[in-house]
Amino acid sequence: MGESNTISVCGTQCSTCYCFGELCQGCNACEGKVFHVPDGKTCAIYECTVHTKKFANCGACEAAPCEIWLRTRDPKFSDEEFEKNIRERMAMLKKEASADA
Repeated sequence: MGESNTISVCGTQCSTCYCFGELCQGCNACEGKVFHVPDGKTCAIYECTVHTKKFANCGACEAAPCEIWLRTRDPKFSDEEFEKNIRERMAMLKKEASADA
């Protein structure tokens, strides 16, 4: 699986997650039904991006990073870490967009 296949719609590099492989094959592979979303539901970011807006990823959305990103914040991050994480994810999405162009 190539690098771009493991970058989720929100710019997370799935292959760097400790759960990748055993618990999860990545956001794209499971179509947003990631292990940490309860009851087999689809991740809210994936649902909005792919199903509602019909984008390949959040990089195509003018609202990103949006309120959904803030609501789905990983509680392990401090405010500063979360802001850095968002910047990194948006940069990853822009990098993907320029590679696709």
